[in-house]
Amino acid sequence: MSGTGTTLSALNRNWNMVRSAVSDVDEATMAIRPNHDSNSMSWLVWHMSRVTDRFIHFRLADKPQLWSVDGWHAKFNMPDEPNDMGMGWSNDQAAAWQSPSKDVLLEYFDKSNEAAAAYIGSLSDADLAREIEWGQPTETMVVDDALGILVWDNIVHGGQVAYLRGYHQGMGWHR
Repeated sequence: MSGTGTTLSALNRNWNMVRSAVSDVDEATMAIRPNHDSNSMSWLVWHMSRVTDRFIHFRLADKPQLWSVDGWHAKFNMPDEPNDMGMGWSNDQAAAWQSPSKDVLLEYFDKSNEAAAAYIGSLSDADLAREIEWGQPTETMVVDDALGILVWDNIVHGGQVAYLRGYHQGMGWHR
């Protein structure tokens, strides 16, 4: 048995929390940026999905991303730029970003997470110990450590989504 149980448990709990947090939030509220330096719930869900999709497919599985292969970029009315996850965007770029419908946003979120869970669940202990390039071509880390980064990123942004849910509508998101 592989040592991926904790990783999958943490990710699934976070993904379920995000789903619960946005379940009764309308699209207009999801699009609100609470201030000039913050992102909206919709943007955060998109970013989480992009990070997960790119991380699993590009970094670990060496496969094309769902973003490109399944045409998600077109559904988001964005270019097919596989490296664009919103990292490094200016406030103006984040403010100009337009989310598709909540259904499309959450479908991409679910598809990215399902692909990640399937991939992570298939990993053996030997796979977790495999060295991958990270950063510069001379820098490496093992897959297990890379998955720790994915868990951290998802939990940080999932918490932001849950916080914004509470900010906009009060408690009640965690059932």
